[in-house]
Amino acid sequence: MTIEKMRIFSGTANLELGRRIAEYLSVPMANATVRRFADGEIFIQIDENVRGRDVFVVQPTSNPANDHLMELLIMVDALHRASAGRITAVIPYYGYARQDRKEAGRTPITAKLVADLLHASGVKRVLTLDLHAGQIQGFFNMPVDNLYATPVLLAAVRKWGIEDAVVISPDIGGVVRARSYAKRLHVDLAIIDKRRPAPNVAEVHHIIGEVENKHCIIVDDMVDTAGTMIKAAEALLAHGALSVSAVCSHGVLSGVAVQRIQSSVLARLLVTDTIQLSPEALSCPKIEVRSVAPLLGEAIRRICDEESVSSLFV
Repeated sequence: MTIEKMRIFSGTANLELGRRIAEYLSVPMANATVRRFADGEIFIQIDENVRGRDVFVVQPTSNPANDHLMELLIMVDALHRASAGRITAVIPYYGYARQDRKEAGRTPITAKLVADLLHASGVKRVLTLDLHAGQIQGFFNMPVDNLYATPVLLAAVRKWGIEDAVVISPDIGGVVRARSYAKRLHVDLAIIDKRRPAPNVAEVHHIIGEVENKHCIIVDDMVDTAGTMIKAAEALLAHGALSVSAVCSHGVLSGVAVQRIQSSVLARLLVTDTIQLSPEALSCPKIEVRSVAPLLGEAIRRICDEESVSSLFV
């Protein structure tokens, strides 16, 4: 790898992940000044030469999503105007991904709007992880590498040493993801039939599959308010499950999610560090965190060296 041509920048959304990626690559973090005016306007200045460099900007668009998205766009614009050679947006958690289609009349497709904004700002490539819907890649007019946290999370799940397990998909849309885990763990798959009468509200109607006398492992791409997950866990226990654990790539954990998890019937929740967790979440004994820095770092190295990243799509 030609270290001289690579620059790793990080916004303020997840500085720790940016540092871990830079550490994996054995390169120093590039310097940029990020500050805000009194009215909340974001100002960014690139503090080193990036002319002709292969630049990677690490910035999940997590809470506050609008601030972090604008920060990413402004940093990319600053890099573009500083004559960076190629700018790759490393977005471990792609916010607005849940708005990937029109679910009712006169509603936006905001996942597409964000893709357009990234393109307009000067992004030439996107590296992300576990998109809420894989077809979001089609919203971009540029290369998109959508990696999966499966290898990182599976390694942790295997250390649990759970026997008589069954993997649970929390809805029909997550079956492909859950089936991938079930196949690799050599266990059965079950599906929860749920309905969403409103955003962040879910009702469990049926459980498809055998969960009685089984240790259930719910697999999802994100956990937000945790209300849906806890309802699913309660329903599984009511159907005879011995225990319920959960595995999610993105720990959004909004509002009182951590308190809900701590007082819930969930045995444990496993997440990655795509989103910077709060001190409360980090200190919760039921929440385990695994880093995706080596996975993202390896993808960055291969992109910089113009090597294939296909082997990382597992």
